[in-house]
Amino acid sequence: MLQVATLRNDRENVLAGLAKRYFPDAEATVDRIIELDDQRKDIQTKSDAILAERNTLSGQIGQLFKTGKKDEATALRAKVGELKEEIATLQEEATTVAEQLEEALLSVPNVPHELVKQGHGEEENEVYRAYEGALPKLEGGAKPHWELADEYGIFDLELGVKTTGGGFPVFTGQGARLARSLVNFFLDRNTEAGYVEYQPPLLVNEATARATGQLPDKEGQMYHVTRDDLYLIPTAEVPLTNLFRGEIVDKENLPVKLTGYTPCFRREAGSYGAHVRGLNRVHQFDKVEIVEIADPATSYERLDAMVAHVGQLLTDLGLPFRILRLCGGDTGFTSAMTYDFEVWSAAQERWLEVSSVSNFETYQSNRLKLRYREDKKTTLAHTLNGSALALPRIIAALLENNQTAEGIVLPKVLHAYVGKQLLTR
Repeated sequence: MLQVATLRNDRENVLAGLAKRYFPDAEATVDRIIELDDQRKDIQTKSDAILAERNTLSGQIGQLFKTGKKDEATALRAKVGELKEEIATLQEEATTVAEQLEEALLSVPNVPHELVKQGHGEEENEVYRAYEGALPKLEGGAKPHWELADEYGIFDLELGVKTTGGGFPVFTGQGARLARSLVNFFLDRNTEAGYVEYQPPLLVNEATARATGQLPDKEGQMYHVTRDDLYLIPTAEVPLTNLFRGEIVDKENLPVKLTGYTPCFRREAGSYGAHVRGLNRVHQFDKVEIVEIADPATSYERLDAMVAHVGQLLTDLGLPFRILRLCGGDTGFTSAMTYDFEVWSAAQERWLEVSSVSNFETYQSNRLKLRYREDKKTTLAHTLNGSALALPRIIAALLENNQTAEGIVLPKVLHAYVGKQLLTR
């Protein structure tokens, strides 16, 4: 959530940033927020003045009774009663204005970084780093991963339909071992890079989902346990970042680096067609996440470091990848800058997104009330996160790109984890 002071003091730059997203009625919304904040301040000023007057008169009443001036004291008591009613009325107005102000603030997305291009959607994203090698080309008879899954016993979509429904794959045999191995590989590499491993809850309350921006923006994509009013997490980012909600971190302890593995749950409403076959888009999937809480002065250096870290994971897996810097219209609601990683699927002959790495600046930390302390002064921290990595499309690319007549060749870094060099029929 943007700070009112930012909207007020940097209005033109905010509007220019929101224009990159094609955010509708930006000027009217920003002006409405400033107007509501002015009303809030005006009500608070009036309330404080009346409260001060009431306290003064209350003190005088006791003195008048002591000196025998009962009539004057009674008159002042009646006046104090009227002031109490005025304060109560102002408090009701303040509550209404505060609710309207919060609702308006929640409707405004983050302001994109100055390097983010204006654009409507994914077709206008910038190729930040292209793949420099020759893309792998498969011989005739190459198969997409959903066919290889049946042939090699990697995962079973029909079993998922039987037990739950479409979009819930069941990994079996060497496929289950491959998935577990990837999780361990990612976690080991993350902890070697200084990230502390956490195992967070898979269900969160409304306050947690709201703090990181999933609510009110993405409630339609989240699974809601209505009886308990809890949400299944769409990403480990949500509980991991919220571990520091309301905290003050000493500057010398920044950056705080967290990692965690969780299943993730997304409704993915409206996703149909050949492009979402197999593991291309599912409702439940495994993902390892990295999260950082950073000093604003160095948060973009931390973003670059996270991008490099994810890139090294993909390099070690031997997967051709490219990096996109998302345009304003495709950047997530809460993000100031996002890099997407895409791996090449040789069988499908297209790029598949496997990771997003983002800097949210103070957008999340303002909701989280997450600050850092320097010289007894507290300031909002910056929050960042990224997938390191999501499993489904990684597995899809590994199967498709590495299929041979003898079997599916595993990258060297996974040999010890999987216990073999080749997946066989």
